[in-house]
Amino acid sequence: MENFELLASMMCADYGNLAKEVRELDEGGIDSFHIDIMDGRYVSNFAMSLNDLRFIRSATDKPLDVHLMVEHPINTIDLFINSLRKGDTIYIHPEAEYHPSTTLQKIINAGITPGIAINPGTSVENVRMMLRIVKKVLVMSVNPGNAGQMFLPYIREKYTELLKLNDEMDFDIYWDGACGADKITEYAPLGVKGFVLGTTLLFGKNRPYSETLSDIRQMKF
Repeated sequence: MENFELLASMMCADYGNLAKEVRELDEGGIDSFHIDIMDGRYVSNFAMSLNDLRFIRSATDKPLDVHLMVEHPINTIDLFINSLRKGDTIYIHPEAEYHPSTTLQKIINAGITPGIAINPGTSVENVRMMLRIVKKVLVMSVNPGNAGQMFLPYIREKYTELLKLNDEMDFDIYWDGACGADKITEYAPLGVKGFVLGTTLLFGKNRPYSETLSDIRQMKF
């Protein structure tokens, strides 16, 4: 599979020049913008804000991929839904909600693409029923909350399980965390749909994003 998607992890962007970052990523060929929202409770960090999300939404016509790392997202989901457009995505963590299917249904009813994010310690079996109602599954290959972490090798088994289930259920698989070129060349041909790019491949490289993204897309499988 060579027609994979590349997503920019915007928590890694230069916030002193956010408008320029969004423009150069957009013009450079990024497929969508990945927005990490953290509440300091579900994960021990704060990342992007609702205002960051709204600015990026206003600055590009590309889709937004919103990853909610927050406790009980049902309490604030309307804030995010009302800041997005149809075709955007919201991921929730099932463990963060008493009744995750209720939150997912609100996302679906709003015309937003529903997704779940799976932590390294969460088994596929625990989320199996939700795979029938979501359109995207974001697999965390590092523990959520911080950029620049090391890949956890035991995650490979999770991708294998999900790719098998993907044959009978209608969802796409996305890679998030420690995404190097080796991960794309290994997993894109197997059927992983998209890859969230952070400091490993995209940001802080002192070269135009257009060059980096072009090089990634031209990798041989």
